[in-house]
Amino acid sequence: MSGMMRDKTDRKFEVIEADHYGMCFGVKAAIAKALQIADRSPVTVLGELAHNGTVKQSMSKLGAVHGNITDLTASTKHVIITAHGAADKDRKRWAERGYRVLDTTCPLVHKAHDALRNLIVAGYTPVVIRKAGHVEVRGLTGDFPDTKVILTLDDVAALNIDSNKIGIISQTTQQLTHVVGIVKALEIRFPKADIKFTDTVCRPTKDRQVALLKLCVKVEIVIVVGGSNSNNTAQLAEKCRKLGCIAYHVQSAEEIQQSWFTGVHKVGLTAGTSTPDSDIAGVKKHLLELSRINAESNRS
Repeated sequence: MSGMMRDKTDRKFEVIEADHYGMCFGVKAAIAKALQIADRSPVTVLGELAHNGTVKQSMSKLGAVHGNITDLTASTKHVIITAHGAADKDRKRWAERGYRVLDTTCPLVHKAHDALRNLIVAGYTPVVIRKAGHVEVRGLTGDFPDTKVILTLDDVAALNIDSNKIGIISQTTQQLTHVVGIVKALEIRFPKADIKFTDTVCRPTKDRQVALLKLCVKVEIVIVVGGSNSNNTAQLAEKCRKLGCIAYHVQSAEEIQQSWFTGVHKVGLTAGTSTPDSDIAGVKKHLLELSRINAESNRS
């Protein structure tokens, strides 16, 4: 009996990685392009290339300045539109002021812009399912001020639309299950309307959501790595909790506490689409070290 108990307590906790996680191709391409530009000449990044402190520090080390897309003034000749995109009117205004506008918008965000524009051209009243104030959504709705923006069932209940044609898209990093639920609620709220939904949740986001479902079945705790202001990282952590896993959203290994793993045998690891590989590697290394320490402590 004592041998069985020792086997149970002495084992290291296992670290299991999600099948898909971390920085998506759109953000990686944007960062690579921005770093290349910043290495050649002074630039102003109009916002954040990714909602991650490590990325911002990398740009700052090259002398890049961070500004706001609505300011219309910068201390450098070159300005960079981030992967989150921008309204066409903002690109035009910067160009008219004599700045060279360099665009790193993710191709899938461009597709969301096209989808919204196509719905409006077809006569639909546009609705965007989004997180309030998110930079991507400001870009999506910037050229179309009559767009309705919603996120919750309460927003649906309060929505007033006179048109009998409603066109819906979403922020690219929304949870697909949430988006589908909101679309169904709109169909109930406006039963006589012609409702057209164009799915603009991006493939990397979907892949990470499916991978998270599989991961949560296998583990007791999930460590979710990403910037504190990263919307998709926060959503991953919240989804873990809804699936019954304890989840901790951390930016770096320094935030991890050893006490989280007391009596835990399997720990999941995932990360948001704006999280650099270096941040994930640092957290994984620290988790493996804590696992070793836990096993040695239990044997002593």
